[in-house]
Amino acid sequence: MTEMLTAKDMQNLLQVDRSTIYRMAEAKKLPVVKIGRQWRFPADEVEKWLRNQSIAPSPAPVTPFSDGENSAEPDFVSTLPLTCIQLIQDAFAEAMDVMILITDMDGNLITQVSNPCGLYQAIRQAPQAIEKCVEDWAYLGEVLEFEPKYVRSHLGLWGARGLIRVGKELKGMVIVGGIAGDDWPPSEEGAAAIAAEFAAPVDLVMSHLNEAFYLDDAQKKKTLLLVQRMADIVAHIAAERIALVGKLHSIAELVSA
Repeated sequence: MTEMLTAKDMQNLLQVDRSTIYRMAEAKKLPVVKIGRQWRFPADEVEKWLRNQSIAPSPAPVTPFSDGENSAEPDFVSTLPLTCIQLIQDAFAEAMDVMILITDMDGNLITQVSNPCGLYQAIRQAPQAIEKCVEDWAYLGEVLEFEPKYVRSHLGLWGARGLIRVGKELKGMVIVGGIAGDDWPPSEEGAAAIAAEFAAPVDLVMSHLNEAFYLDDAQKKKTLLLVQRMADIVAHIAAERIALVGKLHSIAELVSA
């Protein structure tokens, strides 16, 4: 059976950012297939594709603030004023009446979860909870569509993401979640399946099924707009901070010269 590569594998292979991988896949410039909810790249076809390319992979990025025109930007997370970002996130979550968090493009949490729904709070202590949630969040980073769209999680609830773009690169995601679909709550059999997925007690799941966010169609549509709006705000703050750090570094170099 053909080995399948992930978007992250392709990113490491080609030494380009994830947004470039997405654009190339969308434009059918890379061999790509969809398996279930995941986009995958057949390794044998990728190898053939590489042999046909005249452009070699780019060299590894240089150290931040090193000399030269190609100096890399500071690390995205380290530039964020996380206390400020958390306050903004908390305010959006309360106003939108949904759960919100920020992750990197691999689904790793950057902020604390704001306004978590009761079902998420109850099940997050289960052995498989963090692993399954990160898997869901990471999948949102692999969705090729750039516009926010709703996707069902392992928990059975719906979520969406707004992409944080800094310059030409995708740096992270603002994710909304805990949203009940039209078929919510599930049957006892469905609840049992969720419990098995997370290795959690069925009674725990059953007792918190109704603790989700019920939005009407207008609210769901507005949520998709606002999640990207918040992502754009975070991107603006990050860009401003990166520019400021660069200026301070230049000043420090002049002073020490």
